[in-house]
Amino acid sequence: MTGSQFRKYNLKNFIINAIEDMGYQKPTEIQEKVIPIVLRRESAIGQSQTGTGKTFAYILPILQKIDPIKKEVQAVITAPTRELANQIYHQILKITEYGNDDEEIVTRCYIGGTDKARSIEKLKIQPHIVVGTPSRINDLVQEKALFVHTAQMLVVDEADLMLDMGFILDVDKVASKMPSDLEMYVFSATIPDKLKPFLKKYMENPNYIHVEPQQVSASYLTHSLLPSRHRDKVELTYKALNLFNPYLAIVFTNTKKKADELADALLARGLKVGRIHGNLSPRDRKRIMKQIQNLDFQFIIATDLAARGIDIEGVSHIINFELPSDLDFYIHRVGRTARGGYSGTALTIYDQSDQDALNKLEKMGIQFKHVDIKNNEWIVLDDRNKRKKREKQTNDIDEKTRSLVQKPKKVKPGYKKKMQNELDKIKKRERRIQKKK
Repeated sequence: MTGSQFRKYNLKNFIINAIEDMGYQKPTEIQEKVIPIVLRRESAIGQSQTGTGKTFAYILPILQKIDPIKKEVQAVITAPTRELANQIYHQILKITEYGNDDEEIVTRCYIGGTDKARSIEKLKIQPHIVVGTPSRINDLVQEKALFVHTAQMLVVDEADLMLDMGFILDVDKVASKMPSDLEMYVFSATIPDKLKPFLKKYMENPNYIHVEPQQVSASYLTHSLLPSRHRDKVELTYKALNLFNPYLAIVFTNTKKKADELADALLARGLKVGRIHGNLSPRDRKRIMKQIQNLDFQFIIATDLAARGIDIEGVSHIINFELPSDLDFYIHRVGRTARGGYSGTALTIYDQSDQDALNKLEKMGIQFKHVDIKNNEWIVLDDRNKRKKREKQTNDIDEKTRSLVQKPKKVKPGYKKKMQNELDKIKKRERRIQKKK
């Protein structure tokens, strides 16, 4: 087969030309599984982590199915954040600009923080594809400005985050105005139980696709642990950022308040810092994202809003100022770096109270390097579990020794002393064997 492997789907020429020009040759696993399902007009639930290529998995077949001659809404794509909606919108534009004038596909993006009256005015001509946040799309539907009853396809992206942010009700209201034989495509990193009633309401026997990551994190990603040891974590973060001197680093906190405190403290120390969290006004968020794209900042302080879906290019380092309470978000956070075959570093500053969470991450397959900062240099520490492993090894030797020394049926005088001597001999021999190993 000549050209890219996307040709096997018999996509329109402009779609093939666009993705080949972008350098994509081979579909990812989720694209392999989802594209044929969407082309067959069957509903699907796709469960996969961020960075697996799910956006193209639904964009490409949706574009294939749009009829440019019909001047009506044919597909609605919902996303939980303005940034993600904008990102999806621009991905579609990158492809549709390859189309001819006679097959022009009109796409519009509707998000909060934009001029609603102006949007309504422009909706005198309905677009083919609508992308946006559920609340703004629902607003326009309620205003009888946007007509979604003609749309056969609905995408719910980052559905679990949509649920967490309280937007599923708005998605439900929009979906209820769409045809009964609606094709729905739901994508989510997890499928929480609270999401299932919504899925059952609109999806009958959907195709279920679960793409297991080949690794829990990227192969070129180094995971490091830095113990706080009752030191000032802001100062530790400042030192780590200076030692890394990253191309672009994101520092994650768990709350908006902590993000602001940390950003202010690092600004006061002279670092070029931007911040992303839910308390920013729409105008500020738009400005910050533009500044990030222009590389105005070397450091970004963010809450988990930036860990899901928002694609910030060139992130070389991630610092977890604190571990997330939901450990799945650790994977989402560190997934912002080491993308596209590039290497990346993820550093977690941990407290003693984080030991259980770190153990769980290690059971998930994360391998940590233990480091510290001394005299303004990185030093490598012993494995944090070294003492535990040594105690386990000693206990294992004791158990093995006791199994080798049998208690006699009749106990003679001096038995305990002889028994202990025998145990000591076997222990010494076992330790010598362990050392040689």
